[in-house]
Amino acid sequence: MVIKLIICLSPVFLLLLLFLVLDSLRLVNKPILLTCLVWGILSSALSFYANTFLIREYHMNFELFSGYIAPVVEELLKMLLILLLIKANKIGFMIDGAIYGFSIGAAFSLAENIFYLTNYTSGDANFMVWITRGFGTAVMHGGTTAIFSILVVSSLNRQTFFGLAVLAGAVTAILIHAFFNAMTAWPVVATGFILMVIPLALLLSFQFSENAIRKWLEMEFDTEVSMLTMIRKGKFSETRTGQYLLSIRKHFPAEVVFDLYCFISLYTELSVKAKSLMMLKENDFTVSLDPEIPLKLKELKNLKKQIGRAGYLAIAPVLRMNRKDLWKLSMLASES
Repeated sequence: MVIKLIICLSPVFLLLLLFLVLDSLRLVNKPILLTCLVWGILSSALSFYANTFLIREYHMNFELFSGYIAPVVEELLKMLLILLLIKANKIGFMIDGAIYGFSIGAAFSLAENIFYLTNYTSGDANFMVWITRGFGTAVMHGGTTAIFSILVVSSLNRQTFFGLAVLAGAVTAILIHAFFNAMTAWPVVATGFILMVIPLALLLSFQFSENAIRKWLEMEFDTEVSMLTMIRKGKFSETRTGQYLLSIRKHFPAEVVFDLYCFISLYTELSVKAKSLMMLKENDFTVSLDPEIPLKLKELKNLKKQIGRAGYLAIAPVLRMNRKDLWKLSMLASES
């Protein structure tokens, strides 16, 4: 029983530990990671009851259900939390999205495999079943949710429509899950496929994402520091953003133009602080945050209300306020 438990549970959590170690930029938020693990267990329980209900209610053939219905039910339930985190700007890059997704799947497989262990412990004759569940099914559950998150986040960062991004990610995750379930007659082949595809795909995504993040930091950090310096020297009008603000001021009342200036100044300051924090964490420096950051974030929120939607849309292009940039403010809030 103990050996079966180790085989069923250890591979996926060792992979999760590996991915956490590879997160050199320290993007993962521990409370969110814990929430993902809890949701993985809850979604496993919900899947069990949903699947049981559907089989009994509609008298479905188990093999047909396992191949076509169960992957849809289970993947949709697992990805719900990822969607909420993305909408709340708690996921900014493929790395943190992949780790959160994989942790949900890992916890899902934890609950599922414990259920199988406690209900199907008929000797060592089926020992291969436990190897398949530990190295195949568990890694598959973690991998599909991670791949869903990677595809959605990468699509949104390329300005893809949210619905299309979610649809593409969901279909991919469900198809991988369904393919694995369809290969139950060849468990060694299915497990080998998962062990080759999932870790490799995630490792490549990590490498690509880290390179993209570093490029993003290097390109924008110097620009924002320079602009913040010009603002503090009273030479904001000499910057391209300042010139742009002057060009649109005739479209807004004077008080709104002033609020726009305050918003740009405060947003740039917080953006520089967020990127500095990321670079310090990457290099394992002790981080001491400005105690005024919560107040500044609150002030930024109030300024956004004051400038209105038209003012916000007018300055969004010059400040590059896309998903990644909004995520960094969320990161500051969680760290403060």
